[in-house]
Amino acid sequence: MTRILNAERREPLSGSTRSVVVFLHGYGANGADLLGLADPLAEHLPDTLFVAPDAPEHCAGSPMGYQWFPIPWIDGSSEEESRRGLMAAAEDVNAFLDALMVDEDVLPEQVVLFGFSQGTMMSLHVAPRREDPIAGIVAFSGRLLEPELLADEVVSRMPILLVHGDQDDVVPVQSLPQAAEALQTAKFTEVYAHIQKGTAHGIAPDGLGVALAFLRDELSL
Repeated sequence: MTRILNAERREPLSGSTRSVVVFLHGYGANGADLLGLADPLAEHLPDTLFVAPDAPEHCAGSPMGYQWFPIPWIDGSSEEESRRGLMAAAEDVNAFLDALMVDEDVLPEQVVLFGFSQGTMMSLHVAPRREDPIAGIVAFSGRLLEPELLADEVVSRMPILLVHGDQDDVVPVQSLPQAAEALQTAKFTEVYAHIQKGTAHGIAPDGLGVALAFLRDELSL
């Protein structure tokens, strides 16, 4: 049984929704943590609705925040518990996206997933296994989980932008080329990458600028 994800949102500046960006936050954070990115993006994407759900579980490692799934080396959970959490959260995100598209009357090709850290892991796991390809994925500072399974499990392919700080001490920057290689092996033909110089585990202005250009291209705005 899927869990309902509570979400905050920023309505399109134009008052008309032609596209949707769904932010998936990192471990120990919440939807509001990324929704602030709507402010610099919205003026360039006036017909875009920005939505930021909270992950379904309270986070043991950050009691005020949420997690998509447990992380064993942080919270002491087992690998089995972590994978069960991933699978359950994937169902929750799929149900959230399905309901969102119906409620907002948009098609998959009008929707982008914008993930950070654990939210990137969710985005890269969920979107390729959905029946219809979404417009794209913006993937900051995360990794591709279970890369060895992707080629056999992929259902739909979409453009993907991978962005990472070269000083990241939370998720190593090497995660970016590893993800890119696995995606290309799985026959994703539009995989783009950007390294944020001098940036730790975060979103720098140059990375956000590249993400904006990607969003405009893939949403045809």
